[in-house]
Amino acid sequence: MTNEHEDTGILDVAPAGAQVAIRAATPSGEHTFLCTPARARELATALGFAADEAESGPADHVTVRADELRRGDVRDGDRPMTVDAVRTDGGTVHVTWSSGAGRSWNQMYDAAASIPLRRRGREAGA
Repeated sequence: MTNEHEDTGILDVAPAGAQVAIRAATPSGEHTFLCTPARARELATALGFAADEAESGPADHVTVRADELRRGDVRDGDRPMTVDAVRTDGGTVHVTWSSGAGRSWNQMYDAAASIPLRRRGREAGA
């Protein structure tokens, strides 16, 4: 893949043996980064999440109860954490979160716990 940005530079990504080469060239210089295919996929995932965040516009911070969380909600904080799944079991809510780096984990909350969100996910069927 090559992407030319008018006169400002070139971004080039290509296989380099068993690695992936990422080259950024501008009038002031050139940098080449080599990484494993797994790291290249992590970078692509992180870039995709960052692009989604940028396209979503200004943050509409809101606080919801844990039992009101839905898939796609993004938790407020230094690093975005996105709700992958929510399950309520009586007064306990089980939430599966994922990070922009592709990691995921489960966390339990009291159903009435306040969760600060950067952005709400889409409602089912929307």
